[in-house]
Amino acid sequence: MTVAIPAAARPRRGRNTLYIWLFLTPTVLLYGAFTVYPIAGSYIYSFTDWNGFDASPSFIGVANYREVLADPMFWSSFRLTLTFMVFAVPVQVLATLLLAIVLNSPRMPLRKLFRTALFLPVITTTAIVGVVMQFVFDPASGPVNLALREAGLAPDGIDFLGQSSSALGTTIAVYVWKWFGITLVYWLAALQTVPNEVYEAARLDGAGALATLRHITVPLLKPFLVIITLLSIEASLQVFDLVLTMTGGGPFYSTEVIEVYIYRWAFAATIPRLGYASAAAVLFGLFVCLVGLFQLLAMRATRRTRSAA
Repeated sequence: MTVAIPAAARPRRGRNTLYIWLFLTPTVLLYGAFTVYPIAGSYIYSFTDWNGFDASPSFIGVANYREVLADPMFWSSFRLTLTFMVFAVPVQVLATLLLAIVLNSPRMPLRKLFRTALFLPVITTTAIVGVVMQFVFDPASGPVNLALREAGLAPDGIDFLGQSSSALGTTIAVYVWKWFGITLVYWLAALQTVPNEVYEAARLDGAGALATLRHITVPLLKPFLVIITLLSIEASLQVFDLVLTMTGGGPFYSTEVIEVYIYRWAFAATIPRLGYASAAAVLFGLFVCLVGLFQLLAMRATRRTRSAA
């Protein structure tokens, strides 16, 4: 059934549409200038040989892509990116789930205070966190090494960020701590969807805390587990600012994830190669798009499962 719009209401509707576009214009312009244009530019420059200083780039076709795919350092950075994701995501997702269950209990004292304290690192600028962590893990005077010396565990101190064996693990630990609060909020929101009547029925049947967790909470949270895990995977691929400020990709490229690899060729090299860096960025962007596509398909499958249930 089609509803006719009164003639008197049409001018008002037209003015409202004009106002909407008027207020959206600054956002559209800024988004186009700082997001759409750089992305399009990366695709264009990836087919050129350009150092950023010459007046006109030289078109070289897919030579940059062949060189990137043949570079062992690119695949090493890709492996480090996946390693970062594989270790950070499970710890972040599972640890926040267990803590969210504890903080969701009304019998937990000071639960609001704990929620706020755990969320504070999220609103802190990542670059500042990286710089501060350099002092925190300083082998000579950092509080972590001072505590280890006082406990007699490391009399000579440990150079957490200066050794290849510990730099990546330390960076992952800081990343999990930094974004722990946002994943915790996801789980707390998911727990609000579980009806209290279900828990009350379980208590009346004599179910303990572990049985309730295993047979009620976890099964009802499975759809959210898929979504939260995929969101965490996508976020773990965007660690440029933390890695750059904490380690700069070192020592000996042991923490050089793909984003830092791209930055090194584009801005930190003696002779910048923006075309080469753009090709690496395009390949990494395609990988992120595949992750996003997988996320979309998983979310649709989750909705179908919930609808069928």
